[in-house]
Amino acid sequence: MNIIIRQAQPDDAKKVAPLIINAIGDIANHMTAQKEPAAVLEKVEDMIRGENTRHSYRYTYVALVGGNIAGTLVLYHGNQAEALDRHLADQLKKQGHNRSIEPEAHTDEWYIDTVSVDPSYQGQGIGSKLFQFAEELVSSQGGGKLSLNVDIDKDGAIRLYKRLGYSIAEPWTIIGEPFHHMVKEIS
Repeated sequence: MNIIIRQAQPDDAKKVAPLIINAIGDIANHMTAQKEPAAVLEKVEDMIRGENTRHSYRYTYVALVGGNIAGTLVLYHGNQAEALDRHLADQLKKQGHNRSIEPEAHTDEWYIDTVSVDPSYQGQGIGSKLFQFAEELVSSQGGGKLSLNVDIDKDGAIRLYKRLGYSIAEPWTIIGEPFHHMVKEIS
């Protein structure tokens, strides 16, 4: 199977937003200040189309199979997080929602915010290709730490990330929920 990974484009938002929401769960509700699924979806689509949030097309990559979006990766450097999250918090404040957006990475590491594969394409190596792409991108930028957060109850995901070379570095909390912060050194 031929998997092509490319930078997302603003017009990919309708296909990418459900994948991001599937991966980040309740964090999407918090980041959009919405509860209704249709409203959350619309706000995440807007974030993807925009340029200044962590889920912008600028930090999003799509895996294409036969021209169809089969998966997505959101990757940014931790030193960008404060500015990206401040922009989102300011947007939410203008809409009457006071939200703090918690950092999900240290400023000295790259951060995999999301890897998500469309259910109809799962089990075909797309997720592995997205992780490989993230590592190649970090390597091309001089290497460094590559991190992610995983819910402490997701044993299967934790085993997968360990097989990929990530190790649990420390506990992390996102919207009051416990996560493992996992890190891999990329040269």
